[in-house]
Amino acid sequence: MSTASGLIEIPARRGKAARLSRGQSVRVVNTHGHQVVDTWAFSADDIHECMSMEATRATRTKLCLEVGDAYVSNHRRAMLTVLEDSSPGRHDTLMAACDRHRYHLLGYEGHHDNCTDNLASALSELGLAAPKTPSPLNLFMNIPWTLSGGLGFEPPLCKPGDHVLLRAEMDLIVAFSACPQDMLPINGEMMRTVEAHFEIV
Repeated sequence: MSTASGLIEIPARRGKAARLSRGQSVRVVNTHGHQVVDTWAFSADDIHECMSMEATRATRTKLCLEVGDAYVSNHRRAMLTVLEDSSPGRHDTLMAACDRHRYHLLGYEGHHDNCTDNLASALSELGLAAPKTPSPLNLFMNIPWTLSGGLGFEPPLCKPGDHVLLRAEMDLIVAFSACPQDMLPINGEMMRTVEAHFEIV
């Protein structure tokens, strides 16, 4: 769904993908202030080349990137550069995309919407399929860490309308999932998932 302002909806608990030309930017908006948005990027020329959290951490020697930093691919090439971030800047580069196995481990029986399936369905709308599910950039996800190596799952720190603006450094396929996690407070203390939006500029 597109709005008159050019914003494209990432439906609650669902995914959406789009093509992004080199030099274009995508603005990802946390519409309600408490929704995590799993984010992926793939080279438009070779879907096997994808944005890599592991390679980015090694290249930038940071867990959270800042304005001016670029997320890199599994081939160590710049893919998306952070141009703006109106949020407190807390994003996660550690956690895997949720999948059916994750929810089973949390005690959920039966099917639960998940980011892995959302990526697959979003890409399929463009006639594409990823060879695997890369570890995502979890925009707005608040995973505090301690010096002893502990990790936590906490509500986002942002406010409604906070956004991140990312510039494509090559022709890309970008994909997003409004994470359906409702068994941990990563989408707010009420554990309610909602829609988010993005805009290509």
